[in-house]
Amino acid sequence: MSKQFFPNLSQNYMEILEDDEHYDITIEVGEDPNVKIFRSHMIILRYRSPFLRRTLSSNKKNDNGDLTHIKLSNISPEIFQIILKQQLYEELLNSYLNPNSKPSDNILLPRNRIINGIIDSKIVNLNIASLISRCIDKIDIKSKYAYTRELYLPFKFKLLLRGSRDGFSPKKFHKLCDNILSTVTFIKVKGTEEIIGGYNPSIWKSSSNIKSKFSEWGKAKDSFIFSFKNKDNFKDPILSHVKNIDHALLYHSECGPVFGNHDLNLHVNEDDDSKDYDRCWCEHECYDKKIRDTEDRFSIEDYEVFQILYRND
Repeated sequence: MSKQFFPNLSQNYMEILEDDEHYDITIEVGEDPNVKIFRSHMIILRYRSPFLRRTLSSNKKNDNGDLTHIKLSNISPEIFQIILKQQLYEELLNSYLNPNSKPSDNILLPRNRIINGIIDSKIVNLNIASLISRCIDKIDIKSKYAYTRELYLPFKFKLLLRGSRDGFSPKKFHKLCDNILSTVTFIKVKGTEEIIGGYNPSIWKSSSNIKSKFSEWGKAKDSFIFSFKNKDNFKDPILSHVKNIDHALLYHSECGPVFGNHDLNLHVNEDDDSKDYDRCWCEHECYDKKIRDTEDRFSIEDYEVFQILYRND
């Protein structure tokens, strides 16, 4: 009986939608000259609204359905709010009108698609790569909704160094990463799932005199550092932009990638650049936010350095 009931019910509603005499709402579907006009009562929209809400909230698009071609300008605000739950309606508006508003936990995240050639990482996924790419290109970086946007992947991340593969010494870092423009470093903190790192639009190098005991500052206008709670928790990242451009980077033969004075510091304690990093910490000095709650030293489980290249390069 149910098999017969639902098709008949759907057919009855379609007949009402095409009723030219009794209606108080019109919906135009399609584009000129192939426009189809549906006429309906508000109560029918109320009946169909759960389906419309599910379709909108799951971000599904179907060229053969009626949602992708609806002329929303012809729908009154009252009807629009009927179709959408009030909460979803407000979140959609806040998403575009108020970048500082905090999204709810019910918003679906962009799918972590498998896209070959973007990034080969043991530390981060495409969602984090997308957020870092937005920050590099200065797109939507102030919005708390940035992580809910469609994945933004204009770059490919060319792996230069992986600690677990190449070693954790400053000497190896400078051998593989010096004099290469535009790099991003991802560090997984040992004993936690925390991921920290930074973007350097300039180059890395040892100090001018490799045997010198003095450090050398590097300038970088668009450098930033960051932290994520873990690989899969990227809702509340900390993005910290350089405020002292003249001290954005620090070069020394006994250091790996160092941002600021000690805002993010990988260093060896002894005068031996072939030893593994044993002095790593973050202090809030040259960048606008601190990226860790503590200034205690940490150990590295693994770290990776990538060169940022446009995908058509």
